[in-house]
Amino acid sequence: MRPTTVRTYALRTLSAALAALLFANAHAATTLNGDGSWAGFNVDANLPPYSFAWVDDEAATLSFSVTVPAGFVGRLTVVDLGISGDQFRVMDGAAWLGDTGTAVNGDVAGALQFSAEQALADSAFSRGIFTLAAGTHTISGLMIKSTSFIDPANGNSLSTDASIGALNLTLSPVPEPSKSASLLAGLGMLVWALRRNSLRHG
Repeated sequence: MRPTTVRTYALRTLSAALAALLFANAHAATTLNGDGSWAGFNVDANLPPYSFAWVDDEAATLSFSVTVPAGFVGRLTVVDLGISGDQFRVMDGAAWLGDTGTAVNGDVAGALQFSAEQALADSAFSRGIFTLAAGTHTISGLMIKSTSFIDPANGNSLSTDASIGALNLTLSPVPEPSKSASLLAGLGMLVWALRRNSLRHG
């Protein structure tokens, strides 16, 4: 094996092993709760089924079932882990929610994170925040850009075509319309009173 191939293989193996340790229940627990806890996913287009889709530790296609209760809005956060440089397309069933942001290629910056919170705080890592309305959602994704390395032997760019990532969901109550209307009415009365007072004294 060429040194670059050995390095790429070693990085993939390390990433997969750490993902298995950090997110051992990712393939079993496909329900994503709204408590902000992180769930993990893998991508490895080098192994069967040779896909860029999110998979579990056993290479089975992975999706997350999400329920946002009535009166709440969901905030879905997706972040790249391992070596920076990967980007993901996030889907809700057949609907495209969006893509995670651009990232610094790990070969250039050497950014390496296996904690979702630390990766989220590190601007080198791709992340995306998506809003989910009340209802049931099926969240899945695929890698649309992979970290690449320059082969020192020939100068060619080699893509790892493998990644790990994490996602979580938090829920927030939607303000009641009556409270919003009362707030606007009160604000309107305040503006009217201030304007009337300034005209009287002005």
